[in-house]
Amino acid sequence: MTTSEPNFGGRIGRTFADSEPWWPAPKRPPGDAPNIVMIVLDDTGFAHFGCYGSTIATPAIDRLADGGVRYSNFHTTALCSPSRACLLTGRNHHAVGMRAVSNFDSGFPNMRGGITPRAATIAELLHDNGYATFAAGKWHLAPMQECSAAGPYDHWPLQKGFDRFYGFLQGETDQFYPELTEDNHHVSPPALPEDGYHVSEDLIDHSIGWIRDLQSVRPDRPFFLYVAFGATHAPHQAPPDFIEKYRGRFDAGWDAAREEWFARQLDMGLIPRGTTLAPRNPGVLPWDELPENGRIFAARLQEAFAGFLEHTDAQIGRLVAFLEAQDLLDDTLLIVLSDNGASQEGGPRGVMDEFSTFNLIREDLDDIVANRLDDIGTSHAHSNIPWGWAQAGNTPLKWYKQNTYGGGVRDPLVIHWPKRIKETGIRHQFCHVTDITPTVLDVTGISVPETFNGHPQIPLHGTSLAGSWDKDGSPAQRGPQYFEQFGHRGIWKDGWKAVTYHRKGDDFDTEEWALYHLDEDFSEGHDLAAEQPEKLKELIEAWWAEAEANDVLPLDDRTIELFGGTARPGTPHDRDEYVYYHPISHVPADAAPRLGGRAWTIAADVTVPEGGCEGVLYARGSHNGGHTFFVQDGKVQFDYNALGEHFRAAGAADLSPGRHVIETRFTRDGQAGRLTVAVDGNEIGAIEVTKIVRMLSSTGVDIGADRLSPVVDDYDGPFAFTGEIHKVTFTIRSPQERQDIEAIARTELAKE
Repeated sequence: MTTSEPNFGGRIGRTFADSEPWWPAPKRPPGDAPNIVMIVLDDTGFAHFGCYGSTIATPAIDRLADGGVRYSNFHTTALCSPSRACLLTGRNHHAVGMRAVSNFDSGFPNMRGGITPRAATIAELLHDNGYATFAAGKWHLAPMQECSAAGPYDHWPLQKGFDRFYGFLQGETDQFYPELTEDNHHVSPPALPEDGYHVSEDLIDHSIGWIRDLQSVRPDRPFFLYVAFGATHAPHQAPPDFIEKYRGRFDAGWDAAREEWFARQLDMGLIPRGTTLAPRNPGVLPWDELPENGRIFAARLQEAFAGFLEHTDAQIGRLVAFLEAQDLLDDTLLIVLSDNGASQEGGPRGVMDEFSTFNLIREDLDDIVANRLDDIGTSHAHSNIPWGWAQAGNTPLKWYKQNTYGGGVRDPLVIHWPKRIKETGIRHQFCHVTDITPTVLDVTGISVPETFNGHPQIPLHGTSLAGSWDKDGSPAQRGPQYFEQFGHRGIWKDGWKAVTYHRKGDDFDTEEWALYHLDEDFSEGHDLAAEQPEKLKELIEAWWAEAEANDVLPLDDRTIELFGGTARPGTPHDRDEYVYYHPISHVPADAAPRLGGRAWTIAADVTVPEGGCEGVLYARGSHNGGHTFFVQDGKVQFDYNALGEHFRAAGAADLSPGRHVIETRFTRDGQAGRLTVAVDGNEIGAIEVTKIVRMLSSTGVDIGADRLSPVVDDYDGPFAFTGEIHKVTFTIRSPQERQDIEAIARTELAKE
């Protein structure tokens, strides 16, 4: 008899009396598999945890390190999306289509902005073997043009193996006013910062809730929880109590901090005696040579960073306490790591708003110190630390995130599993972020099938770390590990490392490589290229071989030019006109109309009720920069918030009951422009805009309200429009934004 279950193990007769029922065995992992908790921090350097040398308080992470193992020789890809792709697949980032951040699609297989289905994620494999799978926090593994409510959803967390997701799809978010997604739909934050809201706390609330539900109803099912905090990526924002406790703690400067943190690393045995502290990176001044206001500003930025990190550690502590109270901690494999080194994106002075760096706008340091210091760490700033503090976070290493030197690729890793790890302490074996998934598969007894969901699978590139948990053990022998990021290259092989610092536009074939015996030179301080040219040649040839094998080619040093990608068919940007029908879900920045430095028109088709109306027609961005188009006090107003400098076109409008078109228009004129507002074709206000922002906020678009961080102080969000919005039409009238971004990319951001 045919049946919908070809593998039915019972017997089907004509009646129940002559039939035998059968139930398939529930999916279970082989053996006694542990729960898995994977915690990822962002832009957190090698030295930033207390247990890695810093004086920033991270007691929860330190406790996990004391009860488990921490690695001194763990490496990542130097950038967020690629490291996460490696982490969740066990394969190298180019090979799975994630050469750089998921905002990019270069048109080549190594950079599609999403993970190929030929590399099943650890969530998919665990889920297929009976695990409940949960993800909270930053995703940044889907092409960002696909992250609107229109999809497609192929690369969203639920389609990559997770049962539940709560967090943000973009590479960063405002910590007080986050762009949130729950499962497959966008949602608003459940509270406001004045209510005490912070997204890190929200993420842990959801994580605990998922586990509590599972334990209550199906305690027999193991779980995999992936928590990816926004910390310590910009913006550095935390509750004021966490920041204020660090007031004055960094006034001695980054030179003193680096010396102190370096000494602590030596004392705890994290780095070997004889290690040299890397010299200051190019562009980092001695602390004492900074102007007074430069020191004041830099110290305040570092205070916000420290408060942000400690607040995140407190949330990790809440999660660990919950697991302990539920008697789950002993048999939970808990992994804490950072995805890359500390960020260089704050520039040499640090920034109130990171988009100043991206737009080549120099902030007024004296004005900040005089008027805005107390904004740092709040929703009124999108701050990032200067290079000097970033290098301190990478102590004792050189360079930063994006670079393939140690400061970009050597990061903290803590593994805690009391039931299995009995020999606690520091492990010095070389390991890589591709080793995490093989480790999880090893301890759960799960293997990667040759074919998954109809797709032939790429073999794993990493190796299990489980052998390193016993002091007399060691991880499986691994072959060479290559590195490549924006043209920076490197390779580790048998304790040696060859590495380049690539300057944009330089010839890849003629640029210089450095050579380090990494087993004896932790901080890459002694270049042996001139002394051992044959060893260097061997490693360079090995790099090219690995590049061929892992889809690294073609080499591509483009960065900012790739944001948004080409306006090609099948993307939201294959048009010059966008018509949004209200109500519409929040539209993420990469899927929103590309206004940037272009000429554009926005027309809102509305019906005004009896008694008039007010509220927001269109908003994009946040208090730190963006647009808001609104009606208030009988005036139609458009505010162009140029990273804190406001240009306001406004005019009194006789909005009688009935249908109207409320319009705003921006016209470029070289490095300036004219902004107008009109009703039914009649101009009612205008202003000259002298500061053009080519790269707008990472926060996207709302229609009919300003639901996240208000762009202006005129109203409290969301200030919903009280009339009826039929549609809002965005018309792009020039392609200037692309030329602007390419011009920015050609202008070096004073990296040396």
